[in-house]
Amino acid sequence: MEVARAAAAEVPEVTADLASLRHLLRKRRDTARAYFDELAGRFGKDYVPGRSWKALAEALIKVLNYKVVADLGAGEGTLAQLLAQRAHQVIAVDLSPKMVEFGQSLAAQNGLTNLEYRLGDIEEPPIEDGTLDLAVLSQALHHAEHPQRAIDAAFRILKPGGRLIVLDLVQHNFEEARELYADRWLGFSESALAAMLEKSGFTGIETIVADRETSPPYFQTLLGISVRPAERS
Repeated sequence: MEVARAAAAEVPEVTADLASLRHLLRKRRDTARAYFDELAGRFGKDYVPGRSWKALAEALIKVLNYKVVADLGAGEGTLAQLLAQRAHQVIAVDLSPKMVEFGQSLAAQNGLTNLEYRLGDIEEPPIEDGTLDLAVLSQALHHAEHPQRAIDAAFRILKPGGRLIVLDLVQHNFEEARELYADRWLGFSESALAAMLEKSGFTGIETIVADRETSPPYFQTLLGISVRPAERS
């Protein structure tokens, strides 16, 4: 038996299969998930004056209580500017000098003195280790050359107890995305994202399909939330 276990440990697929199994068991333990997925799917289908996902997102951002936040792969920084309404400091990182210049100018125009843009790669973000309360990878991971390195980097720059939010595309077959949007990866499955988060050392991992577009190519949005464990005393 010990020989079999040792042999299995040398097969790369075994590690991936075990990670997928752990992810599946986590999902099964969440007996309320199907119900809440159904609730989310109904939100906005029936018209109610004044009720929208945009309004709900604005409301939730208003009550966020994170001191230091990073928007990794920020683009022009729309999300970073929203987060700057509440956070003490927001760091927006992007690989494009033009995006960084434009975002910084926009932040200055709107008096967001707590928002700083930095030029850098999400696989090696120019942020000191262990300094963030919250890191966000919003539709950025599928642009990374090595997605696992980006998640490892997020783990490294978070404080113990800090959180990572990943918003990306569910794995799809729309090959044109590589040319149209410079995508390196055609999204990720829930289990693949969960496995990457687990490999980096994150705990409290949750993943859901948060949205489904109704027009071709029917992109779906994958949401992953996880925590860097607190250091043991």
